[in-house]
Amino acid sequence: MLHQHLWEINQDLAQACLDHPFVRGLADGDLDAAVFRRYVAQDAFFLRAFVRAYALAAAKCETLEHTRQFYRFMGGGLEELELHARYAASLAIDLTAVGPLPPVRAYTDFLLRVAWSRGIDEILAAMTPCMRLYAWLGQRLAPRQRADHPYQDWIATYSGAAFEELAAAIERLLDELARDTAEVRDAYRYAMFCEQAFFSAPLLDR
Repeated sequence: MLHQHLWEINQDLAQACLDHPFVRGLADGDLDAAVFRRYVAQDAFFLRAFVRAYALAAAKCETLEHTRQFYRFMGGGLEELELHARYAASLAIDLTAVGPLPPVRAYTDFLLRVAWSRGIDEILAAMTPCMRLYAWLGQRLAPRQRADHPYQDWIATYSGAAFEELAAAIERLLDELARDTAEVRDAYRYAMFCEQAFFSAPLLDR
């Protein structure tokens, strides 16, 4: 299947994300709180763009069933934003005042550019890596949870069955609507590069 093939040929980037100091800090629970605070702010900015990209993809669907699926994905993104809103309240982050760091802006610009100008196949290829990567990371971090883990809500969200189902659903849609073309491969891989850079952004902005 296409989704599995794309994931497998990008395992180098998936592993780099798992080994990233930011993700290792999340796993161990010793990530600096100020770094996590910056991450939450940046991720909320990113998710707003991600939901917009879903909406643009829905507008390009030729069947009501595909439109319904993107509507469901939008709901999942909005639920993630609710998690970030809770984090923001506890961390005293004003999400309305957040400006994107350069790697985050590059990622959102890429997603929205693809969503506006390309076909549904490339849109799915650009959006699937975020969903699959976060589910994969969450599932690998889940065994590290403990009762006093400071980031247990993050780990529980992305390791949970509900998020796994959303990731699997967008992969099924990718399999249905896309072919293994150079454009699809490039969109998928660039999104994976963007994910790795995203994890670096809150560490570099000090």
